[in-house]
Amino acid sequence: MTSKIGEFDLINRFFKTEFEPIKKMGGHRVILGIGDDCALLQNSPNEELAITCDMLVEGRHFFAGANPEWFGHKALAVNLSDLAAMGAKPIGFTLAIALPNADPLWLEAFSKGLFALAKKFSCPLIGGDTTSGPLNICITAFGSVPPQEAIRRSGALVHDDIWVSGTVGDARLALGALRQEWQLDEHDLAKVLPKLHRPQPQVELGTHLRSIAHAALDVSDGLLGDLRHILTASQMDASVFLNRLPLSLTLQKQSELIRTQCAATGGDDYEICFTAPIDKRHEIAALSKTLSISLTNIGSITNASRHSPMPHIALIDGSGRELGKEATAELLKSFDHFA
Repeated sequence: MTSKIGEFDLINRFFKTEFEPIKKMGGHRVILGIGDDCALLQNSPNEELAITCDMLVEGRHFFAGANPEWFGHKALAVNLSDLAAMGAKPIGFTLAIALPNADPLWLEAFSKGLFALAKKFSCPLIGGDTTSGPLNICITAFGSVPPQEAIRRSGALVHDDIWVSGTVGDARLALGALRQEWQLDEHDLAKVLPKLHRPQPQVELGTHLRSIAHAALDVSDGLLGDLRHILTASQMDASVFLNRLPLSLTLQKQSELIRTQCAATGGDDYEICFTAPIDKRHEIAALSKTLSISLTNIGSITNASRHSPMPHIALIDGSGRELGKEATAELLKSFDHFA
């Protein structure tokens, strides 16, 4: 029997190749390859090109019959969120779309949601492909960042604070309600559904973080599991205080089990998790006020990892105690397409 492997093992084993940073490919120097939110190419002496690609598949990433306008928005939003995490300014995107049938009404609504977000961030559609088949959307987005200012996952340092933007867990709360894992009244469901269907990429925040953050990524597969990617890339350990995780008022009303499950492990938040030195706290507070975005300190980088390649994350509960190994392992699980 053939053994199965997870999503990230699959990428690392079969597709992550080594390259020389000085190697020229098509006239462009590869600065950063597979393993971060975006790849980076040296586009010119004054610019690096950030490139990201995300696919959305019906029945896997969204329910069959989903609102096409919302779907168009989300298809682009998840890519812009990757650019934001690198501190890149969007400059364009391509669209590859497989359609079971060319329904003009569906396409009109889909394109409306897609182009409304594209217009908001001055990110034009510059090409792509269409074919018939099961509904599948693949977008490649391109961003611009000044040389050596891209925020990578690998830059976290000892004593850095760990921050997250906005609130986390609402998308997972909405998904659980739609799957009937738990019950939400209509009012509460209406409040959290936009987080699932119409996430707002933190593009402006990302560009401001270039001079502040040591490391960053977007929260797409679960806050704690995604944080572990920063720690692995940076070879650092961390402590996280679970009672500091920023929750919406709707999520705060739920049981402790649901709150923790959604905030710590739920995906589709598309917020930015970043690390920054302690002396940036006042600057971060000012940035939060300027952009009207909550930025919450949830923990700190404790030391260089002695557990490489698996970093240690101490999860601290409300009473100040560290969770045991089994409870911690459960909360550190991130979404995996092949798990």
